[in-house]
Amino acid sequence: MKIVKKIAVVALIALVILQFFGPELNESDPADLNPFIAETNPPASVQKTLQVACYDCHSNNTRYPWYGKIEPISYWMKGHVDHGKEELNFSEWSSYSTKRKDHKLEEVIEEIKEGHMPIASYLWTHSDAKLTDAQVKEIEDWVNTSRAMLKIKEGQPQ
Repeated sequence: MKIVKKIAVVALIALVILQFFGPELNESDPADLNPFIAETNPPASVQKTLQVACYDCHSNNTRYPWYGKIEPISYWMKGHVDHGKEELNFSEWSSYSTKRKDHKLEEVIEEIKEGHMPIASYLWTHSDAKLTDAQVKEIEDWVNTSRAMLKIKEGQPQ
């Protein structure tokens, strides 16, 4: 039993020390989203839904819950955020080509309608991010309008 106590003490000490060496936080100027908002012009309700359900993982500005700065949870969260930003980063919207923007908007509604987004592990602690059928429909309508505007901008037939 003595060895178990020693292992527990060493593990506890390691956990305490780990608290001083967390990953870099995903925090930047929320104004980074302005080009995306200006170009896609989401209605206020859709903008609020995106803020609650999408931006934490798909922008350069994550709202961290209290436990998000505890190690090793913060590393797990960083992995999710990094992966989300690789797939779609609303803060980097202006760097996307028109074709890529159109494709990303198409994927937004596809992922939401198939129930892949927001991911289940995010919903465990962010129940307000669970989308209602009305929210999904509203996002779909906005996506369709935004995609049509992108095609007009590019001079493509709708």
